[in-house]
Amino acid sequence: MTAVIVAVCAVLAVIAVLAGASVRVLREYERAVIFRLGRLLAGDKGPGLIFLIPFVDRMVRVSLRTVTLSIPPQDVITRDNVPARVNAVAYFRVVDPDDSVVKIEDFLAATSQISQTTLRSVLGKAELDTLLAKREELNDDLQQIIDEQTEPWGIKVTTVEIKDVEIPSSMQRAMARQAEAERERRAKIIGAEGEFQAAEKLRAAADVMAGNPTTLQLRYLQTLLEIGADQNSTVVFPLPIDLIRPLIDVAEKQGLLPPGETGAQLSERLRGEPERTPVER
Repeated sequence: MTAVIVAVCAVLAVIAVLAGASVRVLREYERAVIFRLGRLLAGDKGPGLIFLIPFVDRMVRVSLRTVTLSIPPQDVITRDNVPARVNAVAYFRVVDPDDSVVKIEDFLAATSQISQTTLRSVLGKAELDTLLAKREELNDDLQQIIDEQTEPWGIKVTTVEIKDVEIPSSMQRAMARQAEAERERRAKIIGAEGEFQAAEKLRAAADVMAGNPTTLQLRYLQTLLEIGADQNSTVVFPLPIDLIRPLIDVAEKQGLLPPGETGAQLSERLRGEPERTPVER
């Protein structure tokens, strides 16, 4: 009786071991690549319960989730002979589990290596200004080239992004000086354009005032009002000769001017011009 119980227990233990070896549970994002006696069974399995033949079938788990691959910093010489150190990040996922196991030994390491070599190759053909200002175009080129290389392995590269670009400190100082010079150039151009527009407006205003002398006098009075608004201890009033010219004419007619001086001479003297005396020949 004891021998029978031991035999039954042994059989149950063997059945339990075989059942444990033949049943696998796969998550939603996992697929199983099964080899039966070394031959690949067409079509991946999963998710859920997978039944295997013990000691005959061998299963390889493959994850279908997107993998974030950090590309190590690469030393690059740009097209305009500027040394730079560039690192990037790539996002890819497995779209064909069978090819990712059968056609490549380690698809993660292979994708990393092809990403590094492509990064150096593509960025070496670009100039530094392109590398700094047109990263989106370079990212698209990197993604297309890497995806073409990994497509036979059942890998789909969805995104490649350049993270950081390090350039020598001497080049950084040169770029800073260039940017400062560019800002100064723009400031001078804007200032010159402002002066040109102001001159055009002043010329138009002068044309309007020339047609009506009263406008000039009103502008003069407005300027005096603006000067008087400030609390100044000394105020210099510029007095246009045209404003007092009628008074000079009246004084000349009534003989109130200094002897031998005409109204024109008095006007020139008030303007500060040197008095012209007749030269005897």
